[in-house]
Amino acid sequence: MLKDNYTAVTEFILLGLTDRAELQPVLFVVFLVIYIITVIGNVSMILLIRSDSKLHTPMYFFLSHLSFVDLCYASNVTPQMLVHFLSKRKTISFLGCFIQFHFFIALVITDYYMLTVMAYDRYVAICKPLLYGSKMSRSVCFALVATPYIYGFANGLAQTILMLRLSFCGPNEINHFYCADPPLLVLACSDTYVKETAMFVVAGFNLTCSLTIILISYIFISTAILRIRSAEGRRKAFSTCGSHLMAVTVFYGTLFCMYLTPPSEASVEQGKIVAVFYNFLSPMLNPLIYSLRNKDVKRSIRRGFQKKLFVK
Repeated sequence: MLKDNYTAVTEFILLGLTDRAELQPVLFVVFLVIYIITVIGNVSMILLIRSDSKLHTPMYFFLSHLSFVDLCYASNVTPQMLVHFLSKRKTISFLGCFIQFHFFIALVITDYYMLTVMAYDRYVAICKPLLYGSKMSRSVCFALVATPYIYGFANGLAQTILMLRLSFCGPNEINHFYCADPPLLVLACSDTYVKETAMFVVAGFNLTCSLTIILISYIFISTAILRIRSAEGRRKAFSTCGSHLMAVTVFYGTLFCMYLTPPSEASVEQGKIVAVFYNFLSPMLNPLIYSLRNKDVKRSIRRGFQKKLFVK
């Protein structure tokens, strides 16, 4: 119920990870290092794939877009969080909060389906190798990449509009380090039933749908690999999927914990810890996982260094 003696909120205060002042400089250094590694890793991956013609294949095309989404994803939250670690006034404008909220939802959903597209690519490569060239043509690859962006940002816009329909007239302290669904719903002073329902339906549908496609793809992939007679052939086939499976496990595991629990003070506190994993660790680890476990990428890096040394 909207109370008459309240005024509309014009800005929010982000309480962050902790209110302990002595930890703020330490956390600033930790998350600055994580962000620098994330930026360097993802930008390097994008530039490496674009510059090396041997990496101009569908798998690396999708990987470059995953790196781009991860880079945007981390940059949506981290810079402001770093500033707040060193400032006394940890505020974000009403408009800025909802812009951040929109991009967060949009990029999360885009990430879901970018990982799904990568699973489909591995399915076609391993289960239907003779048809790979036609099924993963240039136009098909562009369509497969464009769809997650369009769908993700449409979902983000719809969720933002629903959140904007709520009234924020009471306390303006967000118990989180960015503008997310559960802590914002706790602050709303109007009925949140429609928004909560939409959050659970959208989160549940997208998590379940994308993860189901990934699991079905890997069932077919596993079946095809087990038919390979050569142990070395099976090992090589599994190795091309290992990095993707690790990325999927980290990303989806933490998101299930975050979005499929009802909004409350306790769930918000737990959500902050979970959010650290998918906001910071997942975007940082993805380029490391794919580069350290991938022979083509390591070979491309070596060629790049050799060319520079030869030029000198």
